[in-house]
Amino acid sequence: MLKAKNSMKIISNLGFLLLFLTSPLIAQDMEEKKSFEVREPQRFESTHLGTFGGQKITYKAILSETFLKNSSAQVTAALWSTAYVKEGANISNRPVLFVFNGGPGSASIWLHVGFFGPKVVKVDSQGKVDDGAAPYQFVENNQALLDLTDLVFVDPIGTGFSQVLGKGENKDYWGLTEDANSIAQFMKLWVTENGRWQAPKFIAGESYGTTRAAKVAEVLEGGGNPMALNGIILISQALDYAGSSSSPDNLTSFFTYLPSQAATAWYHGKAGKGKTLEDFTQEARDFAYGEYLEALFQGEKQSQTEKEAIATKLAYFTGLDKSYILRSNNQILMYRFKKELLRAEGKAIGTLDGRFLAKETDLVAEGPVLGDASSYMTETAYTAVFNNYLYTDLKVKMDRPYLGSAVGMGGSWNWKPVPDGAYWEPSYVSTARSLSEVMHRNTALKVMVANGYYDLITPFFDSEFTFARHDFPQERIEMNYYEAGHMMYNRQEDFDALAKDIRTFLEKLVR
Repeated sequence: MLKAKNSMKIISNLGFLLLFLTSPLIAQDMEEKKSFEVREPQRFESTHLGTFGGQKITYKAILSETFLKNSSAQVTAALWSTAYVKEGANISNRPVLFVFNGGPGSASIWLHVGFFGPKVVKVDSQGKVDDGAAPYQFVENNQALLDLTDLVFVDPIGTGFSQVLGKGENKDYWGLTEDANSIAQFMKLWVTENGRWQAPKFIAGESYGTTRAAKVAEVLEGGGNPMALNGIILISQALDYAGSSSSPDNLTSFFTYLPSQAATAWYHGKAGKGKTLEDFTQEARDFAYGEYLEALFQGEKQSQTEKEAIATKLAYFTGLDKSYILRSNNQILMYRFKKELLRAEGKAIGTLDGRFLAKETDLVAEGPVLGDASSYMTETAYTAVFNNYLYTDLKVKMDRPYLGSAVGMGGSWNWKPVPDGAYWEPSYVSTARSLSEVMHRNTALKVMVANGYYDLITPFFDSEFTFARHDFPQERIEMNYYEAGHMMYNRQEDFDALAKDIRTFLEKLVR
């Protein structure tokens, strides 16, 4: 009995000691969580002057965080945005354009200093010269839209300076639906705080940002206080991933990628000689919709003669050797195409933009070994100019780096479109139907789609294929094409054309 009492005493003392040792840590953690909830959101403001659309405009740059809350009104995250707001304007009906990039896991840096912002970076327009090392070219963007609309660049949770706080966890935001809910919540908060419920409202998204845009448009209609959009700009759309996922057994992707392969082969002088880009890509479209589509679905029901006939035409469009195409069973995966097209020259072409190419270190590898040339030949310039701009021009003072890409998000992203616990079988992600249904409920909503001919990750033909289905109202869809890739604004001629097309699109909707 005495022994038992002594054991209980020892356990009690150990428990007390553990409590004594951990109490400060628990208290510190609770204090930190509490401080997140009671402190004011951070905010940095600066005033600037620029000429946009031929007008001299004074505007405020406001980089600030917005606290997101759960259903219990507890702070769960701080979402950062950069807003450019024209001074002296009638805010009650002043249009606002919300801009975000994709990934998922990308901050808004690319569209911010690549195209929409008041100052933009300039890389080699023809995609032939690496961005190298600093200094880089950073210039005034006289084609920015501040004469027409205010601009709000959004950094999703985990990107930029945005982070979870208090009761929040990354899993609350890192998912198709979770992300859309957070962006929609932010947009409604921003519109409310800035008195813009009666103003025209627009979204511009790039890549996964277009996937997000469609879902956000759907979410905005709910929550008991629906908000309608006037227009959506989709840059390098990715609404239905079956057409933008080059993988074995995905027959749709071989069909949707072929015209982009033809366009890229044409650009590098490997196919379509003597023909215009437009004529050659149309020829590729016709073949894809006709003989090639039939052959893909017939599979091994084809005779060897029929297979060889298809291989001959694929060689004509892609510039690849017929024997290689036959060994590939008439199905050319995109990562192989990027290596094979210029293999004899020891070069691989880019993914985001097939115009880019780089000398490879492994000449016999199945695909590019150095990564995407169109990324590593431009991204250091973007990162350098944005960081300098952020801390010098915009007067931001932070104790942590601005993350252009989220750390650890990729493998943690929840692609399921249904709640946890709900029955669901894996399928290709698609928000196309969501956008179509939104457009049927909101008959004023119009959509502009910007496509790059040399985009080898979200092919232009997939864009056409997507919008030809899902019951989209065709009269409210505007398709535009540019002779560059995913980030077509890296090519100056397309920067100018895209700026003009978006301006025209917005002018029709705000007047």
